[in-house]
Amino acid sequence: MISEWIRDLNDVIGVDSQIRLVLSVIFVIFVSMVYHYTMKKLHNKMVDMERYYNFKKRSGNILATFTILILAMLWVNEFKNLSTFLGLFSAGLAISLKDIISNIAGWLFIIWRKPFVVGDRIQIGTTSGDVVDTRLFHFTVMEIGNWVENDQSTGRIIHVPNNKIITDPLANYGQGFQYIWNEISVLMTFESDWKKAKKILLKIAEKHAEHLSAEAEQKVRMAARKYMIIYNYLTPIVYVSVKDSGIQLTMRYLCEPRKRRTTIDEIWEDILQEFSMYKDLKFAYNTQRVIIDDK
Repeated sequence: MISEWIRDLNDVIGVDSQIRLVLSVIFVIFVSMVYHYTMKKLHNKMVDMERYYNFKKRSGNILATFTILILAMLWVNEFKNLSTFLGLFSAGLAISLKDIISNIAGWLFIIWRKPFVVGDRIQIGTTSGDVVDTRLFHFTVMEIGNWVENDQSTGRIIHVPNNKIITDPLANYGQGFQYIWNEISVLMTFESDWKKAKKILLKIAEKHAEHLSAEAEQKVRMAARKYMIIYNYLTPIVYVSVKDSGIQLTMRYLCEPRKRRTTIDEIWEDILQEFSMYKDLKFAYNTQRVIIDDK
């Protein structure tokens, strides 16, 4: 039906290249105006912003596909010599559209393979953040880390070209396993009762992370269907090592990616409160010994 409409239009007005170009521009502008006007009205009426965002992305993709099909049918008669067209087209792509095509290829990979979706926390190259938008040529993240500690948001919006998904390593904080391992190290003096300290730290770690172990076991089983993820132990543990300034006790526990700083804060409060109750538990720190020779 649409192709018949295009043919009738060609026959009636005898569309040449210039008129085709004008019609194409008018059509694109008209579709864009209708789309943005409709989305603005929906934004004012819809309360659920997540639902609005998903609808906006789906309708935008459908409308873009429809527009491309209409323009292709409008211009198809201009390329009767297919071999010449393909030669010019491929040469143009190789020279001037390399980045554009690679970004589109990255976008198709994101849509098809879904290495991440909106809302995921990722790290790609040196950029870390929460994905807040995906588009044809780039995706957008709300930056975390950088000058802010423990994966907290910096407030900066970063636009990352889609071709980075092909060329740079990607880390997804929540896909598959959906938890991360976090560690907190406590340095005690050599004179401290490190065994008592270890028991206290293990108790604190279990208080904050033990409930995640059962959930994590189910997540591991589900993730193992797609990834080779194997963990023998998911419960909190405390490791002991010796450093130059004292005995280091390292708590290792599971936490949700977005709650890393919260758990660190809560655990340190418990550590400080518990250790203050015992005189034989002292924190160690770097010191210097000065020897004065009176001779």
